[in-house]
Amino acid sequence: MTAPTESSPNAIDVSDGRERILAGARTHFFAHGFRSVTMADLAEELGMSKKTLYVHFPSKTALLEAMVDDKLVHIQSDLGAIMDADAISFPDRLQRLLAGLRGHMTEIQPAFVRDVQREEPNLFARIQHGRRKMIQQCFGKLLQEGRKAGAVRKDIPIDLLIEMLIGTVDAVVAPARVEELGITPRTAFAQIVAVFLEGVLVRKGGAK
Repeated sequence: MTAPTESSPNAIDVSDGRERILAGARTHFFAHGFRSVTMADLAEELGMSKKTLYVHFPSKTALLEAMVDDKLVHIQSDLGAIMDADAISFPDRLQRLLAGLRGHMTEIQPAFVRDVQREEPNLFARIQHGRRKMIQQCFGKLLQEGRKAGAVRKDIPIDLLIEMLIGTVDAVVAPARVEELGITPRTAFAQIVAVFLEGVLVRKGGAK
């Protein structure tokens, strides 16, 4: 039997393969890091030729950048939908937001964060910027909503609370600190947010 060529009817359609490539790259890069996964490895896992892979992305770095941008867009879209949904109480919105964040953070392992910081510092800075923007938009709006509902303390400006959260996340969810602490980025972020919320939410019977 003759193997299908790139131009045969049974070959992978290069016009719609981009999303599949991004999904495969996200799985392997996030789990194993950027350095250890080659384009040949990825092509084999996806069942396509390297030629097809390079039609969409001229280099592994280009693929990495596109994958990160795609991930950030999905996070912003998912969390934005939660924040924009009508008729959701503050406690429910908070739980949905935290569940959404945990879901997106689950696949990101320390090896990926370490590799990107070491080899692609500009991209690492872009990731940090995207994370800060997400915290400012989602948690800023959430805290405002919680304050109106009487669930968030009023003695600290919300802008200051957001800067405190961003500063803590930047300091702890960093490759060196995550490895030193022996935890995943997901665990670090979840614990930071949990401690943060413990401090800003009004306790029943407590002062506001």
